[in-house]
Order: sequence, then C-alpha cells, then structure tokens
Amino acid sequence: MSNPTSSTNGDPAVAYESYGSDDRNQRGSGRYIVGLALSAGLAGLLYGYDTVSISGAIDFLQTKYSLSPALQGMVISSIMIGGVIGAGFSGFLSDRYGRRKLLMFGAAFFFVAALWSAFTFSPVTLILARIIGGVGIGLAAALAVTYITESAPTNIRGALTSAYQLLTISGIFLTNVINYFIASSGSHDWGVNIGWRWMLGIGAIPAAIFFGALWFSPESPRFLVQAGKVGEGFKVLERINGTEKARRDVEEIQNQIAEEQKANAQFSDLFKPGLRKALLIGIFLAIFNQAIGMNAISYYGPVMFKDMGFGGNTEFLASSCVGGIELVFTVVGMYLIDTAGRKKLMAVGSGLMVVFALGISFAYANNYQLLMLIFVMCFTSAFAFSMGPIPWIMIPELFPTYLRGRATGICTVFLWATNWAIGQFTPVMISSIGGMGTFLVFAGTNLLCFLGVVTFVPETKDKTLEEIAELWKPKSEQSSAQLEVVRATADLRQAEADIKAAEAELARARRAKEHAIATKAAAEALVAAQKQR
Repeated sequence: MSNPTSSTNGDPAVAYESYGSDDRNQRGSGRYIVGLALSAGLAGLLYGYDTVSISGAIDFLQTKYSLSPALQGMVISSIMIGGVIGAGFSGFLSDRYGRRKLLMFGAAFFFVAALWSAFTFSPVTLILARIIGGVGIGLAAALAVTYITESAPTNIRGALTSAYQLLTISGIFLTNVINYFIASSGSHDWGVNIGWRWMLGIGAIPAAIFFGALWFSPESPRFLVQAGKVGEGFKVLERINGTEKARRDVEEIQNQIAEEQKANAQFSDLFKPGLRKALLIGIFLAIFNQAIGMNAISYYGPVMFKDMGFGGNTEFLASSCVGGIELVFTVVGMYLIDTAGRKKLMAVGSGLMVVFALGISFAYANNYQLLMLIFVMCFTSAFAFSMGPIPWIMIPELFPTYLRGRATGICTVFLWATNWAIGQFTPVMISSIGGMGTFLVFAGTNLLCFLGVVTFVPETKDKTLEEIAELWKPKSEQSSAQLEVVRATADLRQAEADIKAAEAELARARRAKEHAIATKAAAEALVAAQKQR
C-alpha cells in the first residue's frame, strides 16, 4: 500500500488502487467523529452565548446610557453587521485556505471582542467591539456546519450536524442561568456599573475552549481530497468510517471532482439553471431561520417578560425556563432528523409556530402573564426541532464540494442580514405596534415559511452529499446513466467488502473449529491415558 500521505491528485482509479492493495481493514471510530462534531459545534456555543448575554445586559445598558429604542436595537444588532462581513468572506476564504483555519480565526476574533466588550465605556465602542465579535461568529457559524457535514457518515449526518444547534441552545440556556446569577449577585446599581461587564466578558472562555479544540482537530476530509491531498483525506475518512468505506468515499469524491473538471466547473455555475435552484432554496432556509421570530424572544425575552409584569429578576428565570425547553426539544430534533426527515420536521414545526405566535399575540393583548410564558415555551419547542437546527444542516448539504464553502457563505450572509433586521427592528415594532402586533407579523412569516417548505424544499435524508449534488444536474439520459454507473460502482465495492468480511469470518470460524477439534482430541487422549493408569 502506498504511503497514505502521498497525493494521487485526480484519477479515482489511481486513488482506489493506492488504498486498496493492503489487507488491513481498520474500523471507524464513533467517538472520533462525535469529537470532531463537538469541536466544530462549539462555534454554536459562542453564537448562543452572545445571543443571550446581550439580552441580559441590555436593560442595564439602557439605564446606564439612556438608550433610545433605535440605539438599543443597534447595540444588539451590531454583531450581525460583523456577521454579514464574516459570512461573506468565509466561503471564499475557506475554499482556498481550508475550513479549520478559518474556524480558528473566528474563535480568536470572538475572544478579543468579548474582552473588549467588557471594558468599553460608551455605546459607540461597545458597538465596535460587537462588530468585531460578529466577524468571528460570521466566519465560524457556516463553516462549523460545513465542516461537520463534510466529515460525518451519511446515516448520522443530520444528528451530528445538529451538534452545532445543540451547543447553540446549550449556550443560550447556560447564559440565561449565568445572567440570572449575575443579576442576583448585587443591587441594580451594581448591575448597571459592573454586572453587565461580567455578562459580556465571560464569552472569552468558550472562545478559548473552541480555539483549543480546533487546534487538535484535522482539516475536513472532503476539502483535503478536493485540494489534492488525497492521502490526508483518506486517513481522516478511515478513522471516521473504517478502511473499506473510506476507500469508497475517496473514489466517490474523486469521481465527482473528475466530472466537475470535465465540465469546467466554476463559481458562476451557482447562478445557472440547476444549482441556481439549490442556491434559492438555501437562501430561503437562511432567511426563514431568522424571520420566524425566535431571536426576537432570545434577544428581548427578559425585557418582554419584564414589560408583562415579571419582576425581582424573575424575568431572567422565565428566560432560563424557555432556554431549558429549547435544549430539551433540540435533543428531540437530533433523534428525529435522520428518521422522520428534514422536510417533514420543518413543515410540522413552522405550522405549529403559526398557532403559537397567534397565542403569544393573544396573551399580549390580554396581559395574561402565565399564558404568554406557556405559548413562548411552546413556540420555542416547535422551533427547536425544526426551523432552528435544520436550515443549518441542509444548507451545506445542498451544494457540491467545490462550491460548498462559497455557496454556504452566501446563504449565511442572508441569514445574518435577517438576524440583524430582527435585532434592530424588534424594539421599534414593539414600541410602535405593541407585542400583539409584533407576533401577528411573526405568525404571518411562519405561514410563508410553512408554504415554502411544503412547496419546493427537497428531502435530503439518507442521501450522500454526492447524490444530493446530482439532484441539480440536467436530467438527461446520459447524466442519469452516469449516476447509475457511480451508484453501481459503489454497490459493487460494498458487495466486495461484504464478501471479504464474510470470507474473513468464515476463515476465523474454520480456525476455531480446527482448534476445538484439536482440543477435543487432546482431551480424549488425556482421558484415555488416565484410564490406562
């Protein structure tokens, strides 16, 4: 067998021969791929932490700086300005320099921004610090999911990619709890002068952990193969899926690369018929991940609960309950996503959110505190198993490897821009049309989301990334035949691997039988010898 670090560059047949001549058959490691998913998913912890840390600090900041609704929105939404910048560059840079390096840069940006935020003394410098932090999160958010998508086995890709959302929700829940304890640690004046600094500055801790985890993680295997580092990509895939599956994966990836080279594949393909549809679906999912209104609750939950009559820091406790429910139903979604499927979960979730948004609006109109909390928790639970994690999972799945980083980056720009609009205009909407009118608007956006999911979003469950890429190719007889050849080749390799494994098992059984016969003969000889004595 060739040295696995040698490059085989373009020819899939060469790649298979290079890795197929050894009799070794290393098994894949579930712990290894889960570790990689959690390492990259820590980007979600940063996103979740910032989402809620500012919601806990904003009431103190409003008192300290006498913020208007517009400036209050700017303090919260400024991180999304940086997010748009980071996401816009992330895809192009990651397709050139790799996913891992850009993720590490994102962690470093957020680390600096968190410490800077804690030591600011004016709204302007706080906004600048949050823009820098947004660049870090923008770089990391889309690439974390892309990294997991390109590394995960097909049958559990959805569950592993959900690690990003799980850690996002974990960050939201933990930060709600931290905010509650910080707010309860001193007087309101202490919170206005010191407490909010702790809420924002502690974000440097998860950023440092994220950077450290990435330091010990490999580059995405599909990116390595795409970059011509086939041996390195094979080694990563071998640790994830085992030797036989890694050989097939390398061949399938190289087949796709060869087809792309033959077709002179380039970035402009993204705007041509076929892939243009994939891009529009990705943009739709990105926009409605935010437009449905969950981040209005995440950013302004404590303020909303306080306005409804919650007091004595119980507004932070109510937000912690909402965060706990979101964490539980995110785990439920992780269990269901690879069984029920992406499309069905998004349709059910967005439909339920229409109903629960109407319920929140009704509770606002009648000042029913407990009913509002119940409907907010129901709305959050529906979001957590559907439109929360699934757009992040599906967007990288939609695109071929040579476009995945850039296309995901474009979609994430729309996601961050919508996120900015929610952060900026929610306080303006609440002050102008009230909580009832605001959540009537969100009921309408959820209805649009439901109709879009049902109408034109495809199902990607149980499909390899290479099979999903085939969905967007012209449906000619030739392309269909080529796809069947690829699938038949993969099936043949699987059958050969199964036969090899069966032969090895049969040989093991024969050796065991021979050993048993020899043991029996030796025992019988011993018994006969004892009888002669």
